[in-house]
Amino acid sequence: MQIRTERLDLFIVMRIAVSGTHGVGKSTLIDEFLLVHPEFEHEPEPYAVLVEDYGEEFSEEPCVEDFLRQLEFNLERLRQHASGENVIYERCPFDFLAYLNALDANIPDALMKRISEAIQQLDLIVYLPLEHEGGGEFPKLRRAMDHHLSEILTSTNVTVVEATGSTSQRLRAVENALTDIKHAAR
Repeated sequence: MQIRTERLDLFIVMRIAVSGTHGVGKSTLIDEFLLVHPEFEHEPEPYAVLVEDYGEEFSEEPCVEDFLRQLEFNLERLRQHASGENVIYERCPFDFLAYLNALDANIPDALMKRISEAIQQLDLIVYLPLEHEGGGEFPKLRRAMDHHLSEILTSTNVTVVEATGSTSQRLRAVENALTDIKHAAR
């Protein structure tokens, strides 16, 4: 029986999203996570992929249309990865929903349904709250997005872990959550 349990650990796959407002350390945490877990594929932030790989341009000021485009791209990327893959996403649809809420956008019911369905493809959302308001770009939007994201995450049925502190403390919180999920799957 012990051998079987160890083998189960090898076959548990995870689809993780790291969420938070801009400038909270999502990329840094993911980079550190991938050093420990090279078996995971990294799905970069939609903004970066759209700009760097597809040559798309976004407005200088954040706007509803830009966040809708990133949301659509994120929804598509969630569908592209099979449920049996280890993937860590830099952002999830809730991030873009929070930005859209912060901009007082009207979200159609059909889009909300697609977001709800897509979120079910995730096993874990790692939430990086805004701990230090500091400067950064668009501080009011940053605070508003963080507030909306925090509210959205309290109503999801996907496992959410809030990771705070230094990068190593955040990584430890993610590792603890993964361990808990693996034990619960047995």
